[in-house]
Amino acid sequence: MNIKEIRKNNTKDNENNKKNNYIYVFKGIIISILITLIGLLVFSIILTNFDIQENIISPVVLIVTACSIIIGSIISSVKIKNKGILNGGIVGGIYILTIYILSSIFLGDFSLNFYSFIMIGIAILTGMLGGIIGVNLKK
Repeated sequence: MNIKEIRKNNTKDNENNKKNNYIYVFKGIIISILITLIGLLVFSIILTNFDIQENIISPVVLIVTACSIIIGSIISSVKIKNKGILNGGIVGGIYILTIYILSSIFLGDFSLNFYSFIMIGIAILTGMLGGIIGVNLKK
């Protein structure tokens, strides 16, 4: 093999890795959203059947969201195997952006408040944490 063939093969490998990385990040986002839906469905069933105080709702939503993002980031970063902070942050950021857009469409309110910024920050930070964990897990 000469140098040109080696460079050509390396370029193809890098392009395939980038495509695979996008797919893994997308899978992480989808998994996070599915876990959130399941978690909030279970919580809503609990809310309808038991007498729970209203001040419990926001922390539970925050915990379900954070756990979902961490799991999705771990799953995507385990496959990618590098740049866990970046990939996890992307999973968290796109996840929260998707959730914000969907909830804004259904509620008809596109405003941002202090709680929204807290959720954005937590989503990105938990995504980064999940990315770090995912990269460092050994198979």
